[in-house]
Amino acid sequence: MSQEAEAPSEYILQGTSAYRRATIALFCAGFATFALLYCVQPLLPMLAEAFQVSSSSSSLSLSVTTCSLAFGLLLSGALSESWGRKPVMVIALLAACILGIASALVSDWTLLLVIRTLLGLALSGLPALAMAYVGEEFDPRSLPVAMGLYIGGTALGGLLGRLLAGVFSDVGGWQLALGGIAGLGLFSCLLFIWLLPKSRHFVAQPLSIKGLLKNFAKHLSNKDLRVLFLLSFLLMGSFVAMFNYIGFHLQLAPFNLSSTIISFLFLVYLLGIVSSNWSGRLVSKYSARLVLIVSLLIMLAGALACLIEWLPAITLGLALFTIGFFAAHAVASGMVGQKAGGARAQASALYLCAYYLGSSALGYAGGWVWDHWGWMPLIAAISACLLLAVFRTRNL
Repeated sequence: MSQEAEAPSEYILQGTSAYRRATIALFCAGFATFALLYCVQPLLPMLAEAFQVSSSSSSLSLSVTTCSLAFGLLLSGALSESWGRKPVMVIALLAACILGIASALVSDWTLLLVIRTLLGLALSGLPALAMAYVGEEFDPRSLPVAMGLYIGGTALGGLLGRLLAGVFSDVGGWQLALGGIAGLGLFSCLLFIWLLPKSRHFVAQPLSIKGLLKNFAKHLSNKDLRVLFLLSFLLMGSFVAMFNYIGFHLQLAPFNLSSTIISFLFLVYLLGIVSSNWSGRLVSKYSARLVLIVSLLIMLAGALACLIEWLPAITLGLALFTIGFFAAHAVASGMVGQKAGGARAQASALYLCAYYLGSSALGYAGGWVWDHWGWMPLIAAISACLLLAVFRTRNL
């Protein structure tokens, strides 16, 4: 390890061994978190059939997880201010992997939802803390690229979680899919524990409810942070609504696709890995607001392309939608720490709370629109959310 990385007073610098270890570790954390979280998404039609529930009810297997994760973030962010970043992240990821294995062993729908709810609580120890770790430990000049790599890990986790779940489900059903993803998550967790350097700039604070509420009130009174919180709600809600129900749409005529073929459409997530890094570099050349607005418009174009009943057009639409989403998310999440000043973990927790509440609320609401009106009204609802996001981003 280089001398710069070893000196307690120094930040993690790009090009050092500490930088490589930290970015790989955070990549693994992002991968495991999002693989465990979203592996149920391509399984929704199969879960609906296996447990005899509706399309919107099947989406609860994802919505309850993201909802509990959202509220758990508020507590885990506060605990990390007293206990440290790495210990909380390690405990959270190990617990999530164990619950992921347990979810593959149940035969009752209610019990599956309970386990998925607990899994969301466990995963809440990862995202905000990882963002806070990056903001505290990395050299400010290296921060946009490091944050982009972490977001890239979340993109790869979302990709492989969905892709492999679809393939595993055709081989051995939804049980093999959930168990296999949990096993991969456990391997990633071990790599994370081994590689992540300890915090050097973390300063423990006494756990205080009064201080916690004061920090939350401070962040919520910040006009720019409020815009970013709304943006995260609309971004993630639109993204989950699209990918929750595209599988149902493509199983119908004129497509009639299998779970495996549908899961391969999630390969567009690879473009998200690229765009999350690309957007971080563009911010240094252009304003963050401009990059955000362009990213949102790319998402909108992708959503509208999915109205065309031709598989290549839908594939292109999903690619554009994914590129725009990960670019916007990388820029917005990077701005949170800059706008927050102090108590960055709690600011990140509020951002991600809104992010996952959007996933739960708009993900389930999208199922209601799909069940009652179909694909075109669902795309119209997603487009309306994106237009609202563009309008609010102009105020940053």
